Amino acid sequence: MSWKFKLTALLLTAAPVITLSQTLAISDTKTAPDPPITVTLQDALDRARAYSPEFHAALTELGIAHEDKVQSRASLLPSVNYNSQFIYTQPAPGNAPRFIANNGVREYIALGNAHQSLDPASFALYRRTVALEAATTARAQIATRGLVVTVTQVYYGFVVAQRKYSTAQQAATEAGRFFDISRKLEKGGEVAHADTIKARLQANDKERDLREAVLAMEKARVDLAILIFPDFNQNFTTVDDLRLPDNIPGFDEVTRLASSNNSELAVALALVKAGDSEVKASRAAYFPTLGLDYNYGIDASRFALRTDGESNLGYSAAVTFNLPIWNWGSTHSKVKQSILRRDQSRLELNFVQKKLLGQLKVFYTEAQTALSELDLLRNSAQLAADSLHLTTLRYQSGEATVLEVVDAQNTLTMARNTFDDAEVRYRTSLSNLQTLTGKF
Repeated sequence: MSWKFKLTALLLTAAPVITLSQTLAISDTKTAPDPPITVTLQDALDRARAYSPEFHAALTELGIAHEDKVQSRASLLPSVNYNSQFIYTQPAPGNAPRFIANNGVREYIALGNAHQSLDPASFALYRRTVALEAATTARAQIATRGLVVTVTQVYYGFVVAQRKYSTAQQAATEAGRFFDISRKLEKGGEVAHADTIKARLQANDKERDLREAVLAMEKARVDLAILIFPDFNQNFTTVDDLRLPDNIPGFDEVTRLASSNNSELAVALALVKAGDSEVKASRAAYFPTLGLDYNYGIDASRFALRTDGESNLGYSAAVTFNLPIWNWGSTHSKVKQSILRRDQSRLELNFVQKKLLGQLKVFYTEAQTALSELDLLRNSAQLAADSLHLTTLRYQSGEATVLEVVDAQNTLTMARNTFDDAEVRYRTSLSNLQTLTGKF
């Protein structure tokens, strides 16, 4: 059972009942399909950013980190609250409250409270959230650049798949033409029957290669469609701009860009700052904290502004001083934990710096190598085409063997495909280099 039949059966099973008018409308739609959408690489990048769950997960983490910073900053500022409460107590003889902790049988409380806490740990924790937000911002940038590499590979993979399909078509046509030449020459007694058999085998191989190229092209189309469309839309075309490569700046310029725009380095630096702030916050638990409270409102036996001519409005203020004395080494343990995490982040920063230098050298060299090979491979493809033409003419004049023609055909196909792969390799190497430097 083919995949098309399975998919049709699944759709028919899940679909609702369709009326005759709806069927006619669908038929009319099928007779006039929408024109395909032309998608450039920049269009593909914009669409992938809109529909990629991994990319949006990074943006979500960035939004959460920003809100953590907002909440941490709010904890440093004064807060104002309104508290309203009614307390009823069982009366004792003489209408006095039965419980000594209560002020009356009925007590109405309506107070506005202004509170400010002065805690050194809060300031350090706020600086930590700022550093963590910076780290998350850099991670979002990493996700953005990684998405660029993925889309570039898939986009140009589809472009090259179309090229290889065209190459396979030409190769199949050429093999079929050569098979006809061999048969005609055999009928004229100019070549042996073995030549015709070999030409037929070559034609069969090229026909099989053509079918494989069609399959590879459809797979590449599906991969790109999944990345850039919200639904499974395959009605699109791409722009083949692989023959317009970008220039590579000098290595000194690339190094400068990497030192200022590298996202992994920014993450590592931000985590070191966060670790330093965490250590300060942990050590701040050794120091005292100060709390200030100011209350204004009603705390009376009646819920009224005045009782018996006296105002029920009043205020109170409280200052709380908390000095830590002993907690069985809990603070000391938290300090040790934060120091361990900070030291680990510093070690990771050193590793990221070394890794950046190594990757920068490798990616830059690879991009330069790929660029330098393009002209050679383009020339090889042109020479292979000329060689096939000349070898075919030599065969027709009896100066070349069938094996030479078959070898020339295979060489041309391989040269064209190698050149196409080299162009994708160059664009991909540029994208990999720009993950370290940002756009040139």
